[in-house]
Amino acid sequence: MARTKKKGKRGNKKPNKQELQASEYGAEVEMEDAEGNGASASAPPQPTKVWVPGVDEIGDDEELQFDPTAYHCLHSFKLGWPCLSFDIMRDDLGVLRRDFPHAMYCVAGTQADQPGSNSIAVVHMTNVTGKIPKAPSAMEDGDDDADDSDSSSDEEDIEDLEGAPNQPIQSKKPIFKVRLVAHQGCVNRVRAMTQQSHIVATWGDSGYVQVWDMGNHIRSMATSGPDPSGAPTTVRQAPLHIFTGHKDEGYALDWSPITAGRLLSGDCKSNIHLWEPTPGGKWAVEKTPYTGHSASVEDLQWSPTEADVFASCSVDGTLRIWDTRNRQGSAISIKAHDADINVISWNRVASCMIASGCDDGTFRIWDLRNLKEDSFVAHFKYHTLPVTSIEWSPHDASTLGVTSADHQLTIWDLSLERDAEEEALYQAQLKQQQAEAPQDLPPQLLFVHQGQKDLKEFHWHPQIQGMLMSTAGDGFNILRPSNLDNLPAL
Repeated sequence: MARTKKKGKRGNKKPNKQELQASEYGAEVEMEDAEGNGASASAPPQPTKVWVPGVDEIGDDEELQFDPTAYHCLHSFKLGWPCLSFDIMRDDLGVLRRDFPHAMYCVAGTQADQPGSNSIAVVHMTNVTGKIPKAPSAMEDGDDDADDSDSSSDEEDIEDLEGAPNQPIQSKKPIFKVRLVAHQGCVNRVRAMTQQSHIVATWGDSGYVQVWDMGNHIRSMATSGPDPSGAPTTVRQAPLHIFTGHKDEGYALDWSPITAGRLLSGDCKSNIHLWEPTPGGKWAVEKTPYTGHSASVEDLQWSPTEADVFASCSVDGTLRIWDTRNRQGSAISIKAHDADINVISWNRVASCMIASGCDDGTFRIWDLRNLKEDSFVAHFKYHTLPVTSIEWSPHDASTLGVTSADHQLTIWDLSLERDAEEEALYQAQLKQQQAEAPQDLPPQLLFVHQGQKDLKEFHWHPQIQGMLMSTAGDGFNILRPSNLDNLPAL
């Protein structure tokens, strides 16, 4: 984001409940002179400066400018109520996909004002185009006039667009199909099974963990035409399994990437339960939990390479490594942060690395080959409010993303180092004036995405390189930063 002198206008505040809608960022920013008249093409360019969130203030006569060249893809949509958690569902459309337009699936859980108003949403997105967006007016306060996404004209075009990656970039908006399944209580976290993505687990604020089969909804959306209206009805469906053995609600939930159907759930009473799949589509949940944490278990992550090993983090500030074959406690426990550890991520490409995000806004990188207190590989203090999610890229061992309550999604490349000569050479080759970046920004900071309020969670798409999706209090974003083009193919 760059900061320029400009007159601005604030919109009206939106209600808590969102309308079901989808949009792409598509309104031009028109420069105005001091009296509000359109500026002429010959007007001298206004001075720009890189704005550092949480550090720089915005003056009354200044406004943030959106740089559309920073994205190859940027779209937004909403699902009625805000969603605290979602997951991207793997599909059979191919791996390591790059060419636009894309199709993708996700599952999300709502945070409604009444327990009976909640649902699990399964979303099918097609015609996710790579058109470089314009100014993000669709996310401004008071803009509730986005067009319904399931228009018949878009549906007619999608058959021609898919399977034709060499066609020119399209301007049509994405098409969203939604199926809603009733869920009693808010969904604290939702996760789709790695091997069978139609199998979904939810952690509810009711204290129950449930497993659902969303296969019929996925098949219906894949073969049906556009929805007849923009407000899908909510269907009632029985879950495959309900576990009521937790003593409180929780947030920690993770499917094993190695053993299909194996699940972990952790609660706010510091207990972790192991789920083992059984014949007939059910689960046997061990009644005796794994114990060791002295406070709420906030996140769980299975090892990507060892079937019986998993990691946990807690409000007690510890990071623990467990072996399911040993009931005597965790194999390793370290004091990883001085405050609550909210989230962890186990690197799927370099399996010796774990990242942890803290309530004080910091995050750290740990090497399991030397996991001791104060032995972190890297420590970053950039975010000013709690880290709400952290995840390694599935396509590059040194890249990870972070979301924070400071309304930022940041992408980091740990392999980067500052090179003054290279920076000077790059600046000399540029043909356009660039804003002067602050010297104290970490060289590993690759990208900053803003525009969403109260960011909760993000995920990399496991099959589309460089594609991310994030959820916040005001809806979802789908984005692909332009500077992630050089990710290596695995």
